[in-house]
This record gives sequence, structure tokens and C-alpha cells, in this order.
Amino acid sequence: MTDSFNTRAQFTAGDRSFDYFSLPKLQEQFPGIAKLPYAQKILLENLLRHEDGSNVDADDIKALANWDAKAEPDTEIAFTPARVVLQDFTGVPAVVDLAAMRDAMANLGGSPDKINPLSPAELVIDHSVMVDEYGTDKAFDLNAKLEFNRNKERYAFLRWGQGAFDNFKVVPPDTGIVHQVNLEYLARVVFGNEDTNLAYPDTLVGTDSHTTMINGVGVLGWGVGGIEAEAAMLGQPITMLIPQVVGFKLTGKLAEGCTATDLVLTVTEMLRAKGVVGKFVEFFGDGLADLPLADRATIANMAPEYGATCGIFPVDGETIRYMELTGRPAEQLELVEAYAKAQGLWREEGEPDADYTDVLELDMSTVQPSLAGPKRPQDRVLLADMQKTYRREVEPFIKARAEKADPEDKSMAEAKQQSEAGLTSDDIGGPVHAPVSYKETEFDLHDGSVVIAAITSCTNTSNPAVMIGAGLLARNAIQRGLQVKPWVKTSLAPGSKVVTEYLEKAGLNVDLDKLGFQLVGYGCTTCIGNSGPLPEPIGEAVREHNLNVASVLSGNRNFEGRVHGDVRMNFLASPPLVVAYALSGSIDIDMNNDPLGQDADGNDVYLRDIWPSQKEIYDTIGTSLNSEMFKDSYGDVFAGDSRWKGLDVPEGEIFDWDETSTYVQNPPYFEGMSVDVADIPTIQGARCLALLGDSITTDHISPAGAITKDSPAGQYLQEKGVSPSDFNSYGSRRGNHEVMMRGTFANVRLRNLLAPGTEGGWTRHQPSGDEMFIYDAAMKYADDKTPLVVLAGKEYGTGSSRDWAAKGTLLLGVKTVIAQSFERIHRSNLVGMGVLPLQFKEGENAESLGLDGTETFDIEGLESGATEVTVKATKESGDTSEFTAKVRIDTPKEWDYYQNGGILHYVLRQLAKAA
Repeated sequence: MTDSFNTRAQFTAGDRSFDYFSLPKLQEQFPGIAKLPYAQKILLENLLRHEDGSNVDADDIKALANWDAKAEPDTEIAFTPARVVLQDFTGVPAVVDLAAMRDAMANLGGSPDKINPLSPAELVIDHSVMVDEYGTDKAFDLNAKLEFNRNKERYAFLRWGQGAFDNFKVVPPDTGIVHQVNLEYLARVVFGNEDTNLAYPDTLVGTDSHTTMINGVGVLGWGVGGIEAEAAMLGQPITMLIPQVVGFKLTGKLAEGCTATDLVLTVTEMLRAKGVVGKFVEFFGDGLADLPLADRATIANMAPEYGATCGIFPVDGETIRYMELTGRPAEQLELVEAYAKAQGLWREEGEPDADYTDVLELDMSTVQPSLAGPKRPQDRVLLADMQKTYRREVEPFIKARAEKADPEDKSMAEAKQQSEAGLTSDDIGGPVHAPVSYKETEFDLHDGSVVIAAITSCTNTSNPAVMIGAGLLARNAIQRGLQVKPWVKTSLAPGSKVVTEYLEKAGLNVDLDKLGFQLVGYGCTTCIGNSGPLPEPIGEAVREHNLNVASVLSGNRNFEGRVHGDVRMNFLASPPLVVAYALSGSIDIDMNNDPLGQDADGNDVYLRDIWPSQKEIYDTIGTSLNSEMFKDSYGDVFAGDSRWKGLDVPEGEIFDWDETSTYVQNPPYFEGMSVDVADIPTIQGARCLALLGDSITTDHISPAGAITKDSPAGQYLQEKGVSPSDFNSYGSRRGNHEVMMRGTFANVRLRNLLAPGTEGGWTRHQPSGDEMFIYDAAMKYADDKTPLVVLAGKEYGTGSSRDWAAKGTLLLGVKTVIAQSFERIHRSNLVGMGVLPLQFKEGENAESLGLDGTETFDIEGLESGATEVTVKATKESGDTSEFTAKVRIDTPKEWDYYQNGGILHYVLRQLAKAA
């Protein structure tokens, strides 16, 4: 560590003194620092503290100190996060990779214990609980038991990692959601290192895209792929171009009847329309004075949905108030405030605005009640327009279904007659009615029926205002005699045990229970596809009659096929609206003008009649939430219950792999690896594995939900003696590459244009033209040593930071993905696994270039540092065409990763050479 600018100084926090790298001192040489955004100041401090003449030199510091807000990013810097946070779906494969690297290090003649986290790494098990049981007071215990039985192997493996690796801690299952635990407990905001007496900002990367939730408390961090997180744990900096920063000015305050969910859906829509992919977003303005930290965290959480790398808020008095509420010690509060003020990172009322690349502005008083859907988080729908939106969206589906109607099916015949009559969307209320008998109740299901209503996800369950609001709405509904419809699968999955405590203290758990919103678990559940099965009579009716039914969830993701395979429409909403739609049982309702039901006297009851006031909500928070709840809940957070403590855990620095395990296997990434670096790969004679459209998400590429019996993954598990009832989910089996590569491109809603008319993981093998599963085709190509290419449209890889979307792509033999544009995390993940991301030139795509996927592809001109290559496509007839594609390896360090075959290979070689 060097200090070429002589910026080391001291400050006092309470009765303690700390050293720090002073931005005010550096500002004496670079006056422009005064106008830097908050986020850029944190990056600048990071460079100052890690200046070593190699990864970070004086020129890097000068470039950021002289940052031009309007300039296109062109300077690479190395960001070294202070810690890494993981969840179990992405954390298990990360620990698997570290264990595999220990094996590989031994094979290369090095010491296995060199593979060890160098900075704190904390994993929260929150993605494994499924909503099998619901609507009873036994739901939590049963779901927790099922979760543990399904995941014993994974949990024992994580317990091994906790003992084998330094700086690695695990928060056991049934505790909370990673981002809420991070916000309420793990976040330091400022580190005060007692050994070095050095203070510095808390920064991090996480293996979940919603790591950005921590930006709400002033901590800079974002989601990365598991492979990048592993490299960070091993001491590798995150290389990035100095980003542009879009300022988002907030003024005013939310009107009565509006929630933080409505605000974040509005912000998401605005920023998606603006285009902030690859940029930082920073919130500022007078509106922050009246914006609670929980609301800030709600907005920060959804940065992946608006496309930004992060969505950060500065440290101010509200930050300190929240840290005090959540039980942080007084010494930490003193440190955070004193450091932020000394460093120029403290928000003051009326301070001059920073220089931003661009600025958007929102008067929060103009926000209206909203949902988002039915397929994307950025597609906001005003509550007043929901019925109209639903009918517009469902109309083409109903018409298409009617065209395929069986004349013997009377309900379908009725649908066809209505379709042929030229009905408009306003006439459509779901002509197909499916009679169902469930729990001694007879009812009809139809298009638009809400079959899942879930209060879930860190986005909203971290926010007491919307959770208390949901409880008060439930209480008011019960007092008016309303009940949830019998076909709605209801669930409550809070992000921490504190939520349960304050709901209980307010007595609102009783009201939520009466409506069926009993506690089902502490985890992400529905938001990541762990919604569990629909009751069989309901699921059977949906499938038999091909109904277009809906879910309403307080989550942040609603991509196709994510929530449930039988549910085509998924709407994001605030927790109170989740309860409201469970009461209505349908999204084919005008919530502003149609009644939710009738009271005991037959009087109509409207949403406005049961919606709680803001005063009622905040009065309830004031009497039911206190810091002791947080101290009690997090007092022994790493201990776990008797099941966790009783696991049979292997020991040793090298993991003893069990070849019969269907959960954890040694991946093949390092087979045949030598210490020497190979040449840049050549890609010749490649075949197209998949020809895809726009907005292909990481859920499409690597689903996290249910494994179907007839899929390649399902067939593999059955061959290993696993019954379909024990399949668990793709997400839970991410430690087994055999399952995950079979699940790649296996989403039930994936449409591969190479196999028109199909839905799911199908393709056509070339040149035979045989239709088969994508996995089976990939293995046939592998037998012939044929490299593969994927062609795609815009926003390829949007969604979760799912490393298996890149790992599975690699293991199928895909050497390059050519798309119109890439989402940030997935592009870097592809590079990190040694897969080449190429981008069509502006205005070009597969269709405009006449590509149908039957061609062979040769990549010419690929060499280190190349910005463009020529792609030669040869038809079966022998006709050829060429086009230029942009190489999306964006930094010199990424070229190092790519040439090494991936980031893990690069790190392993560096460590082996240093041995």
C-alpha cells in the first residue's frame, strides 16, 4: 500500500481516534472532488487505500479525481470490496468451486490452503424453503422440516466450508432473507479496523443481484456472478470502467394511500425508460428528508429492475436513526457519523448538488398506486388500469386458445364462438370456466383468477410500513366480513424474524392468519419460484382447460415461468394489495370501482373502505417496533437450530466428494489444466444451439424453479434413484453440474426459433434437422467436437445474477453468444467462464442479416484487445455472408480472464505461480 498523494489523516469518533485516507486532503490538489457524487467519492477512497502501483496507481486516482460526468466511460479502475455476501443458491456453487480449486491447487503442486477467502464472506441460507404447506399454523414447521430433509447434503457441505475456510460464516436456514439480514445486521456502513486503526467505507459485492438493497443505508455494493464473488473472496479486485452516475432528484412526499412499492415501481419505470444499464444511480434532493430508510432500501433493492449497477443513497441522520433502531452499538453509530462527516460523505440539508451525468426528477406526491406486470418488473400498471391491462394482455391468448378448441369441449366451443364474434378486450372476462371441488367447496376458475397471493421478498418485507399496512388491511377486511377466495394460495414469508415480532406485538398476525397469510418460512419463496405446488384440483383445472391464471406477489421479479409453471401472468404489488387481490380472487376487477365483496348485511365493501391511513400505519409502527427486537433476533444469528447443529459434517481442508451425491459434485472446469496460459481460442465451424428473441432472462437460460419429470435433468435424477417428489428445485441443486447443465435453456417458457412451435428446452440438431432437447443436441455436437453459438436479441441475460446461466452455457459447449445487447452481470459472467460475448452492430440482428440458425459460423480476427471481429456464416447450400460484431470483453483484465479460460483459472494460475 502506498500513498503517493499523502492523504492519510486522523479523525475522532467518541473517545477513539482512527486513521483514514482523506478525500478533503486530496481535494486540495483536485478541487473537482467537491462536486463528485457520493458513489464516486467512495470509489475514490477505495483507490487511495489500495494504491499499490500495480492494480491501482496514481493515474487511476487522478482519473477519478478529475472525473468528467458527461464523458463516455473509458478508464478502467480496480475496485476492492471490503466484504462479500452470498445466498445459498449462488453460494453453494461458489463454495463448490473453492473446494474444487483446492483439489486443482494440489494437482498443480501448490498448497490447498492458499484457496481461502481473504476478506469477510457471509452466506445466508434463504433460497431453499418452499411453500409446500400454507394456510395453517403448522405451515412454518412443516416447510422448515421439508426444507431441511431436502437439503441436508447441501447444508452439511456449507457447514464443512464454514470450518474449512477462514473468514467464512453461514447464517443458518429459517433465519431471514440475505438482503434484509445484510441491511439489519451485517452492514457496518463504516469499518473501524482495530488491528490497523484504519477506518474506511463498508463496500461489498454479492452473489445476488438484489445486493443493491444495501445501497439504501449508504453502502456501495452490487450483485455479481458467483465466479466474480469467488475472485473477490480470493483477493482479486473487481475491474470496471469508471461509471457514469445518473442523479435522481426526489422532492415532495408520498400522498395518502400510496406506498413505497408504488414509489419504487414508478422509479423503475422511469429509469428503465431513461436507460441506465451499466451506470450508477444516485438519489438526492429535499425529498430524502421525509423518506424513511426502509423506503430507501426498497428503492435500492430494485436497481437490477431499473437496470443500474447500483441505486445509492448518502449517509445522513436517517441512516444513524435506522442503525440505532436495528440495534447497532453506540460506538458504531459514533464511528459512522464521525467518519462520514470527516470524509465529506454526510448529506446536509440544502447542500449543493453534485455533478451528474444526467438528472431525472420525481415529485413523490404525484405517485399513484401501481402494480407491475404481467412479465417484467419495469412494466408498471396503475391500479386504476389493471383490469383494462389484464383484458388487453389476455385477449390474444384467449383467441389463440379458441382457434385450437376441440368441438366436443363446450367451454372451448363457447370461447371460439365469442372469438369469432369479434369481441373486443372489454368484452372478455374469461369465457372458459373450469369447475373445481376443493376442500368441500365448489367454485369456478377462469382466466384472470388469482391462484397465488404471496407476501414475500426482501423488497417489501424489510419495510414495516407496507407490512403493517397489510396487517391493518387484513384486520379491516375481517371486521367487514371479507374472506380470501378458496382458490388462492396465500403465504407470508418475511425477510427476518423481527417482522414476525412486530406483527405479533401489534396483534396483526392474528388477522393475517385468519385470511390464510400464516407464516410459511423466512426466505425468498415465491419470488424465486419456490411457490410450491398448487393444490392438485386447482393445478389440474388450470392445465386441463389451459387457463391464463395470475399471481400477485410483493416481490421484485415476475419473469415468465419464474413464479410457477402453471401461472402465466404475474404482478408485483405492495403487501396490502396482495391481500386485496387475494380477497377479490381475480385480477379482472376494477379495484377503484368494483366491490371486493359484501359484508354481513349484504353491503358492498370496496378497497377504499378497508385501506388503512398513513397515520394509523405509523402510529402502529411506533408502538410495536423497537431496537430490542433486532438485538434479540440477531443475538445468536449464526448458531442455528437443533437440526443445523446436529448435521454430520465432514472435516479436512480437502472436501471428500461423494460420487453418489445428486446435490454436490466436483465440477470439471479444471480438468487437464496446466500452469501455462493457452492462446486466445479459435472458433471455427460452430453450430447454432439456440436462436432466441429479446429479453431472454437468466431464468430462461438457467431456471431456478421446479424440475419436470420428463426433462433431461428429471431423467438424470430418476436414473440416480431420485423420485420426482424428491427432485427439489434447480436452485437447490446448483452444486451438481450434471443437473445444472441439463437444466440450461430448460425453462418451460423458452421459445427457441430453431424449433418453431415449441416451448421449453427444444432445438433442432444440424445438419440432421432432428428435433430434440437442447441438452441432447449439445451432447451430440460435443461428440463431434463441434463448437456452439447462441444467437439472441436485446437485453440478453437480464434478471438475476445467476452464474449458472454462464456456467451451463459453457458446459454445453457454447463458445460465443451473439446478441443485440447484454445485461451487465450476465455479460461479465460469460467472460468469467471463458465464453465470448459478441454484439451485433447497431440496427442489425439475426433476422436482418438473414440468419436462421442452420448456418455454420467462423469467427475471424479474434485476438487480445480486439474491439471487433468478422463473423462468417455459411448456409447448407454453401452460400456465405459476413457481418461485423463488437467484442464485449470490455477491460484488459477481462481479456486476461478470457485467455485463461475464465476468472477462476486466472486466479488459480496466479496463486499456483506464487507458491
